[in-house]
Amino acid sequence: MGIDFDSFTLTAATADLADADEPTAREHADAVEFRMDLTDDPLECLEGYDASLPIIATNRAAWEGGEWDGTDEDRLEVLSAATAFDAVGAIDVELESILAGEAEDVLETARERDVSIVASSHDFEGTPSRGEMVSTLTEAGKYADVAKLAVTAESKADTIALLSATEQLAYHGDRVATMAMGELGRHTRAVAPVYGSKIGYAPVDPTEATAPGQYDLETLSRLVADLDGPTAEN
Repeated sequence: MGIDFDSFTLTAATADLADADEPTAREHADAVEFRMDLTDDPLECLEGYDASLPIIATNRAAWEGGEWDGTDEDRLEVLSAATAFDAVGAIDVELESILAGEAEDVLETARERDVSIVASSHDFEGTPSRGEMVSTLTEAGKYADVAKLAVTAESKADTIALLSATEQLAYHGDRVATMAMGELGRHTRAVAPVYGSKIGYAPVDPTEATAPGQYDLETLSRLVADLDGPTAEN
């Protein structure tokens, strides 16, 4: 059954599903993001997973910050295969792959198996204009249950623009997940849920961050709770 993402979902990001079963993850996280591209045999890892937290399966392309070293066709086939596991409640698919028409089979398979879809876009160079961010998130939302956008903040103005775009879409009932990468944008990972962001990502071990500027899981859990993000009205 898919993850509904009706409320904020704090996600423990990991490349090792054995680590995801640690007490820290179970205590603080609502789900696990399994970075399939960072492990040698991701399907075998899924087969051995016996913890209770639902999984968001991500097989990130190298051209979008991941480490998958095969073809995009193989990458998407492996991601599609992940939807067969009961523990997988959602998959993350790059918006670029969707718009290129390369991910149609993955999306169809996920829907058939009642697995939720996160359509994601990452900008490692900077932060687009507020209007461009709204457009990207709106486009991603056409194909997915959650539209995800990660940008790189180069100024405080960038973070304000991201949060403003988040609030606008959340106000209109769109499910979005947003964050600004890097030190300047780090605080948005804690603040964005207040403005309507539905997913947050953090490693259990801070030395194993999967994106620049991530808090560790326990810290992000505390910050979000203190800001009352999960109960904020959107």
